[in-house]
Order: sequence, then C-alpha cells, then structure tokens
Amino acid sequence: MAAFAAAVGALFADPNIGRDAVYIADGGAPMLVRAVARRADVISDFGDARLWSETTRIDLRVAEVANPRPGDRLEIDGDAFLIQGEPVRDRERLVWTVDLRPA
Repeated sequence: MAAFAAAVGALFADPNIGRDAVYIADGGAPMLVRAVARRADVISDFGDARLWSETTRIDLRVAEVANPRPGDRLEIDGDAFLIQGEPVRDRERLVWTVDLRPA
C-alpha cells in the first residue's frame, strides 16, 4: 500500500494534474491543500428522460483533509465552491471525491 500512497502523492504534486486550493471547514481556519479536478458532465436517467448536467468534482487527499463535510468551502483559482452531498473515499482510503457547487 505504501507504493500506491506514494503514487497518489506524486499525482497530486504534479503541476499538470494537481492544483493548489484553499479548504475551509465550516467554522474552521483556511488551509492550503492540493486538489485534482474532475469536471465531467453527468447524464442521469429520470423515468424515460435522460438529463445532462455539468458537475464539478474534485479529489482531495485524506492526509490533508481528514473529514470533509457538506457545506465546507473550497477556493480554486479564485472561484469559490461549497461541498454538496456526502464525500466518498476510495477503496484504499487515500482520496476523497467531493461534489461541489458554486458558493
């Protein structure tokens, strides 16, 4: 597992993949973290209809953000976002994936 953790750390540190972000827990102090953006669109089924929506998802390292919660704030490249929904951890418990909405 140490090798996988090192690989995840290298991906977040890569300037072409990871970026600096400011994480502010609800009622907490701002802290600088690294984030990997996933701005994929989502197609959801609703009955017979298919709905398209833009999403903003990012990955955060568990080592930097131990317990992200809905309502916590992230600032990335001057844009402010709030975490919505429950964050999901990967199988190795190294990375959180969070859904964001504009603040």
